[in-house]
Amino acid sequence: MTAPAARPPSRRRLRRGEGGLLREEVLDAVDRLLTSGASEATLSMRAVAAEAGVSPTAIYLHFADKGELLLAVCLRHFAELETAMQEEAAGAGDPLAVLQAYGRAYVHFGLDHPEPYRIMFSSPPDFTPASVDDLTELVAFSSVLEAVERAMADGAVAAGEPLAVALLLWTTVHGIVSLRLSEPTFPWPPLDDQVEHMLEVLGRGLR
Repeated sequence: MTAPAARPPSRRRLRRGEGGLLREEVLDAVDRLLTSGASEATLSMRAVAAEAGVSPTAIYLHFADKGELLLAVCLRHFAELETAMQEEAAGAGDPLAVLQAYGRAYVHFGLDHPEPYRIMFSSPPDFTPASVDDLTELVAFSSVLEAVERAMADGAVAAGEPLAVALLLWTTVHGIVSLRLSEPTFPWPPLDDQVEHMLEVLGRGLR
């Protein structure tokens, strides 16, 4: 029989201006619950409050409901992905190289952070992107779309519909991550070889 998980210690009362700290602590608590077995459907505001060591009322000061709370968690992970993409693309020589760097960063982020990646793409349908406008609010996707537009303007990528190209790139890298996570025992080629081959093929096609 396993021992019950220890409750987080009671937290001190926040000073004026520390509301942002509370918000991040609540999001951290949601992440811990989701990565330790809770699902988006069973997660409750009361459980989040207990994990964060605050009252449910304190959470409602920042999030109107569970859907808004889960959306904030998803968007935070997309922001982390954006950071990884920009770091990988730093110093890239041309717009097409930027897109290829984004692809490398995406695959490695997803495989290195499987639980955050799962949270990003297993959200209830009431707040998953339902339109192109919703998609462009995801900073990582917005960066890819902007990079495609720059590459087309520069002539590094053939003229066309930028959104269609950005979606092609997204679905390709997402497919690699999702399949490797769901089928880990499949005899995949070495990851870097697979990614570089994918980038080479896509690069030729996009030119």
